[in-house]
Amino acid sequence: MPATAGERPLTPAGRRVLEVASALFYERGIGQVGMELIAAEAGVTKKTVYDRFGSKEALVLAYLRARDERWRAFLDERLAAAPSPRERVLTTFDALGEWLRAESARGCSMVNAVAEVPDPDHPVHRVAAEQKSWLRGLYADLVVQAGHRDAGGLADRLALLHEGAVVMFSVGGMADAPEIARDTAAGLLP
Repeated sequence: MPATAGERPLTPAGRRVLEVASALFYERGIGQVGMELIAAEAGVTKKTVYDRFGSKEALVLAYLRARDERWRAFLDERLAAAPSPRERVLTTFDALGEWLRAESARGCSMVNAVAEVPDPDHPVHRVAAEQKSWLRGLYADLVVQAGHRDAGGLADRLALLHEGAVVMFSVGGMADAPEIARDTAAGLLP
């Protein structure tokens, strides 16, 4: 679990607050969830929430970072089991399908947060951009490992397929979007 804004390790109460806030922010939206509700659901006082995180903004950022860490660990576990570089690329889409069905029916938490916080200078935008940059970089690394020469161009296409699959799954009602994206990616790979 991430530390608070002051980089202190989270206490058990802090972890509980973060878990509750994460579920509420994802399910209901950041703007719909107040600190009072988080405190009540976590079984702590509002003072405890502020003592651990300092502000709602810091709690939102901790939520996004924790969710991103969970996604990366989930994906890393699946990539480690893939038998070849080409299969590692395709495994990202298999993992995405699993993740969407189990953890992300409402779509990408980063995109949802950015949609709620329109100010491009808000730290939410930076955290989301870092996550998307990481994803594109992961695809670039995987493409190089798979022996493709135009790593940047193909990484862009794969990242677009990935993000498009998330949107079509969560907003477009296309339950097989990750599988379609996987099939499309297979056609792009050497």
